Amino acid sequence: MGETVKLTACFKIEGEVPDMFNLYKQLVNELLNYVFLRNITSFKRLKSEKYYEMRGKYPEFPSHYVYTACQMTCSIYKSFRKLKRKGKAKGDKPVFRKDVIMLDDILFTLKLDDWVAAIATPNGRVKLKLLHGKYHEKFKYWKIGQAWLIKRNNDLFLNVVFSKDVEVEKPINVIGADVNENNVTIAKPNGFERRVTGEKNIRIAYFLKRRRIQSKIKGGKIRRKLLAKYGEREKNRVLDVYHVVANWVVKEALKSNSAIALEDIKNIRKRIKFSREMNGRLHRWSFRKLQKIIEYKAKLNGIPVVYIDAKGTSTYCPICGAKLSPNGQYRTMKCKRCGLIADRDVIGAWNIRLKVLKTDRCGEPRSRRKPPNETGGRKGDKILQNVKPPRTVTR
Repeated sequence: MGETVKLTACFKIEGEVPDMFNLYKQLVNELLNYVFLRNITSFKRLKSEKYYEMRGKYPEFPSHYVYTACQMTCSIYKSFRKLKRKGKAKGDKPVFRKDVIMLDDILFTLKLDDWVAAIATPNGRVKLKLLHGKYHEKFKYWKIGQAWLIKRNNDLFLNVVFSKDVEVEKPINVIGADVNENNVTIAKPNGFERRVTGEKNIRIAYFLKRRRIQSKIKGGKIRRKLLAKYGEREKNRVLDVYHVVANWVVKEALKSNSAIALEDIKNIRKRIKFSREMNGRLHRWSFRKLQKIIEYKAKLNGIPVVYIDAKGTSTYCPICGAKLSPNGQYRTMKCKRCGLIADRDVIGAWNIRLKVLKTDRCGEPRSRRKPPNETGGRKGDKILQNVKPPRTVTR
């Protein structure tokens, strides 16, 4: 089974290009006004109605800039309509304000062997040097797709989409991965293991740091600069932890030739109704980012990733199917029917694994009352003994 993995790499550019950003914003905003008044979401229709007119109105641009402007316009307007329906749109009509230019494969070329990019401009093609590190070496043999030229604080960046076709083989087993705010727990064919990510502490520390800055420094460039600085540090620290954890999950899957099962929790934010402090913490938790990193790393290694419904994974007994109740200890659950006592995260990972085994391996659901031999638990066990102690992920 073949699949395509897409990743975006950000290159900082050394050099100068003619100032096209204001003109491109003017072009996109003119198209946005047109699609807004006529409620156009089809790129094909917009291109047929406005492409040649805009080419005549903006002769200084190479023709494909008008083409990408039509693409970007339709994308912006579709996003605006979704936000409008949810009541989250900031204005009455969409406006494009960012210094971003969309490039297709005609408007730029990339030579990663020489680390040079050539971009079409009103004054002809301009060659620019790419500043890079070892991280981007892996993209040398990938296919190059669309790109975005971005201006940020007088610096230029080129975001390029790379794609690679990979072969995903059918595995003989499956591991369940329960992604939580401060740890990731996996259920393997021969037991359980947990990695403490420490994301919760990182998020809280930087939240308190930002709050102190906001209380002590009232407005101005210094405040904005400090907030941006610590926001970037927080992002980098969390991302580093995510990559370490994702590598560990993929490594465990390779050992047992297993697929990786994850929970589909994309709508979790709609169900968050706790205290103000807890709501803020959970909204800052970027669970989907970690799942995406696990997914693309798994596919690059030929491992399939399965998403299952998250309903009941932490509240029902994986042995007998009865509803669990708190055991009086932090995150420990107990089954009153069969006597199982286990950590909530372990139960979640266990049930995630079982859900996939019941459908993919056997073809039809098995009775929840049968003990799952694959996980190492026995019907008579009162306390789960095969959970390894948590290990903290260090940077």
